[in-house]
Amino acid sequence: MMNIDRFENRLGEYALLMRLHRPIGIYLLLWPTLWALWLAGQGQPPRGVVLVFVLGVVLMRSAGCVINDIADRKFDPHVTRTRDRPLAAGRVSLSEAIALLLTLCLLAFALVLTQNTLTIQLAFAGLALALSYPFMKRFHSLPQVHLGAAFGWAIPMAYAAVIGELPAVAWLLFLGNVLWSVIYDTQYAMVDREDDLRIGVKSTAILFGKHDRRIIGYLQIALLAVLILIGLLAGRGGAYYLGLFVAAWFALYQQYLIRNREPAACFQAFLNNNGFGLTVFCGLLLDFLPAGAP
Repeated sequence: MMNIDRFENRLGEYALLMRLHRPIGIYLLLWPTLWALWLAGQGQPPRGVVLVFVLGVVLMRSAGCVINDIADRKFDPHVTRTRDRPLAAGRVSLSEAIALLLTLCLLAFALVLTQNTLTIQLAFAGLALALSYPFMKRFHSLPQVHLGAAFGWAIPMAYAAVIGELPAVAWLLFLGNVLWSVIYDTQYAMVDREDDLRIGVKSTAILFGKHDRRIIGYLQIALLAVLILIGLLAGRGGAYYLGLFVAAWFALYQQYLIRNREPAACFQAFLNNNGFGLTVFCGLLLDFLPAGAP
């Protein structure tokens, strides 16, 4: 009985290490992946490909959380929000975390091997981006851009898996995801700004300083402009643009939430991006229905 209890305890700690109890990261990685799959597949992406990418999103986001905690294991104990994470608190050993990371990466790679050669080749670049991101906050003030590239790499992979090539619209969507990632991860970094300044970690929240809200606003406008351009290039119809119109209100609400830079409100703005991504996808989904197709 004690062995069973210990096993369940270890699984629980591993789930916490992978942040399965906080699925917002999965959603923020999932929505642009689904945007890409639906655009590449003209509203009918192969079901098997969709399943592979959805499972891959869960595995790679989980792996990203583990490598992030490995990289930040010396910093996290000094930050209020992160000091109780399993690795920082000593409930999971470094060797356990590394073993879990390798397991997740191997499972994700096994999924990729079911796809075509171009997708497999792109996966190596995606793995390099995912594994290197957590260390970027030590070297430059734009780790959020690196996160956007890591989170957005599923976009060219989705196009490669569905149509076997990488058209210009795929890279435009990739650019849009980088913009979006800088938006929501800056809001996230605004929560930890004081702690990050104290321990010497770099972020766009620190770089933007008192101009943070204004720059986030400019980035939100740029993101919506990119999504509109994608709609024009992809020949999308009214339902897609209606989705963007609703998404714009989510962006405005985020500006309201961060108006006083209160950490709790900034975190709510970060979480609100799930609604933004979902709304864009719903617009795409409706637009590709027979009655809404152009």
